[in-house]
Amino acid sequence: MSDSKIINVTRASLPPLSEYEELLQHIWDTAWLTNMGEYHETLRAKLQDYLKVGSVQLFVNGHSALEFLLQAMDLHGEVITTPFSFASTTHAIVRNGLTPVFCDINMRDYTIDVDQLESLITERTSAIVPVHVYGNICDVHRIQKIADRHHLKVIYDAAHTFGEELDGQGVGTFGDASMFSFHATKVFNSIEGGAVTTGKPDPALMEKLYKLKNFGILGQEEVASVGGNGKMNEFAAAMGLCNLRHVDEYIAKRKLVFERYRAHLADVPGITFPEIPSNVKSNYAYMPVRFHDYTYTRDEIFDRLKAENIRARKYFYPCINAYSCYQDHYDVKDTPHALLVSQEILTLPMYPDLALEDVDRICSIILG
Repeated sequence: MSDSKIINVTRASLPPLSEYEELLQHIWDTAWLTNMGEYHETLRAKLQDYLKVGSVQLFVNGHSALEFLLQAMDLHGEVITTPFSFASTTHAIVRNGLTPVFCDINMRDYTIDVDQLESLITERTSAIVPVHVYGNICDVHRIQKIADRHHLKVIYDAAHTFGEELDGQGVGTFGDASMFSFHATKVFNSIEGGAVTTGKPDPALMEKLYKLKNFGILGQEEVASVGGNGKMNEFAAAMGLCNLRHVDEYIAKRKLVFERYRAHLADVPGITFPEIPSNVKSNYAYMPVRFHDYTYTRDEIFDRLKAENIRARKYFYPCINAYSCYQDHYDVKDTPHALLVSQEILTLPMYPDLALEDVDRICSIILG
């Protein structure tokens, strides 16, 4: 084991401590800690502008946002999604009493394969839940055409795409709604947090989501429906407000790291990573690298980096349909592209403060 410093796959972005402390003083003065306080409402308004969306509802985390969103859509039967994602995507579907139907991914950007999508639609299908994987935006226009043709809801897992745009349009405007995660590891974080967005103002959906995240309570003497607890607290909202001031700076630094990796790895046979289309404003959330017919396998690269205290991540591995909780119901071989990519992909360290010299060292280990 090397004596070099540990480099994790990511590192939480934090604002200057003084900025956060300044906002904490107001929380101490008012003793208003949660339940849609001033910071909660301010963050909601600022995110609506930043993300260029029609409406926003905040949640305690991204998973709760997705789970409550699916519930609010009154879905039934089957929901088509991807097995190449974080566990949360499928868990939210199952926890709503719905049946996931897994569609394979395309080999270009690892998002849901739209060419296979329509063949999976049955009379039991009620929605499609695509995932913008690694910040790679799905083929939203083709997906929408298919959904419209079959009268299906489209709900995007946009956890990886904070601040991204397609042809100048905020990514959170596509489909019926999108879910964002503000987890500590994300481009923008509120320590823990999440949101649901819509393209146009949707007061009816926002009201349903509000009731679901607040026990169905509408007033001190009125509980209108059965809900849960998904509220973002004021400490998280304050962190969100601070980080929102700096998120463009974070993304600009991420771009420098991304470009440094590209300078070393872009033209190496056997190493590939998704290209960023010219019409996409990227947030450079991840550095996914695929090792296919390379000198070393993905696992060998993982071990070589680990020996030098560099903690890359096999993300996503295994595929969701290979999880022990799902493998009795699905065959991972039914999605061969997702299976192959899961065995060959490695996300390399990526965060704003990652030194470019460390990127050089990581690449030298990969190429050595």
